[in-house]
Amino acid sequence: MSGVARRLIWALLFVVTFVAIGAVLGGGAWYLWTSSTRPAEQRIEVSIGSIERIVLGMYLQMRQEAIDTPVRTDDDNLRAFSIEMGETATSVAASLEREGLVSDGDLFRLLVRYLGIDQEIEAGEYYLRPNMTMEEIAFELRRGRLRSVTVTIPEGWRAEQIAQALVDKGLVDAQEFMDIVQRGGQNYGFLRDRAPGASASLEGFLFPDTYQIPTHADAATIIDITLGNFDHRVAPELRTAVASQGKTLYEVLTLASIVEREAVLAEERPMIASVYLNRLRKGMYLQADPTVQYAKGYDEASSRWWAHMLQEEAVTVKSPYNTFLNPGLPPGPICNPGLAAIEAVVYPAETEYLFFYSKGDGSHAFAVTYEEHLRNQAEYQR
Repeated sequence: MSGVARRLIWALLFVVTFVAIGAVLGGGAWYLWTSSTRPAEQRIEVSIGSIERIVLGMYLQMRQEAIDTPVRTDDDNLRAFSIEMGETATSVAASLEREGLVSDGDLFRLLVRYLGIDQEIEAGEYYLRPNMTMEEIAFELRRGRLRSVTVTIPEGWRAEQIAQALVDKGLVDAQEFMDIVQRGGQNYGFLRDRAPGASASLEGFLFPDTYQIPTHADAATIIDITLGNFDHRVAPELRTAVASQGKTLYEVLTLASIVEREAVLAEERPMIASVYLNRLRKGMYLQADPTVQYAKGYDEASSRWWAHMLQEEAVTVKSPYNTFLNPGLPPGPICNPGLAAIEAVVYPAETEYLFFYSKGDGSHAFAVTYEEHLRNQAEYQR
């Protein structure tokens, strides 16, 4: 190789190296400048102390579109996101990607490292939205644990009971909460599954669980949290199974609410669901006591929402929810069922049972014929 050729190669390498260094420095400076133009309350100060960080800034510049693009721009519903004690930024980033809150966990991890907050993310319960950008999520997690109140919503509670529990925790006004529940209208796909003319009430969709509710949350936010949890917990596979059976999610939820109130033992849920499904297929009235209890509402004498049903109330309680007087399903859910009750309706036991009767210990005696049911009734009424 001639001396001229060597000089040309060295000159070319020098130019390439110079351009590369300039690009790195320019990229880091660009990212710093764009960060500085954001609103003060969302700005996270960073200090560039090494070439590594400048290179990282250049990489983030190239991935700026991914950083600024939410996973779902049309989904502003709250999602609960937990960070356990001792979790690292790496595991948090992976969880965010798994939960569908960021598109690239590795990119999020590099972003929080660049911003210098990877060591500032604290354990706690957060509520995030899929339409948040990566930087917005990073900013939210940097705030640390919010002051919150633990609220447990048991399976089978009606909306009024949930409202009272929130009042007892000092979080909401009961009437304001119930107004929102009865008005409905939230932007969730599963709410559009209700039949035309069905009640707009959110009864049935306030998913039972234990929540860490921020003390500053209003009634609308708390309802949004429970609906977001429903959307997350009632998985796409379950909804696909419902559709494949020719049912709607609302129909399943309505029957699941009855199963929830009837079943005491977990193992009996699929059997109780099979009884009601068998009765529906044969055109029989459901004759479910909990539907009458729901129609009765609050019982002043016993100070209970679910007062025991008297035999004569099967015909005296006039309500579209009374399944002794009205065929088919009631107009909507009578309580807020848990996932197990919903799954029991989607995947019921295979039986020919048409009746069941309480044994008095939480379990039930099941029967195929009415005569057999009468024998069970005589035996367990003693």
